[in-house]
Amino acid sequence: MLVKIATAPKELEAVYQIRTEVFVEEQNVPPEREIDEFDKTATHFIAYEDELPVAAARLRFTEDGYGKLERICVLKSQRGKSLGKKLMIKMEEEIKNRDFHKAKLNAQTHAQDFYRKLGYEVTSGEFLDAGIPHVTMVKYL
Repeated sequence: MLVKIATAPKELEAVYQIRTEVFVEEQNVPPEREIDEFDKTATHFIAYEDELPVAAARLRFTEDGYGKLERICVLKSQRGKSLGKKLMIKMEEEIKNRDFHKAKLNAQTHAQDFYRKLGYEVTSGEFLDAGIPHVTMVKYL
């Protein structure tokens, strides 16, 4: 498996396709909520399995010193293969490479244990985002 920063137009197209399949088609997030104004400036990541794009995410940096991990998703057919973990590790490496030492994400509540196993701690109460229950989680790198 290869995880990399998506820079080429074909890679970015695959990122958006994966996100659309997971969030819009599978989880019923409205398309206008999925692709937003932050996509133009975010750093996008893509994961390949046997040269096929199978997972994606984006990373932004906040004024309060966090690398904010967002839109983390793995195609349904590829889940359970540790692709999400490998994607997270690559994103955390990029956060450290940019001299940030804190990571933050808004996790869907059903995924809390996944992030907890990677060292993230819940720092908020439950809230709805696109009608889906979430919590904020942080990790010091």
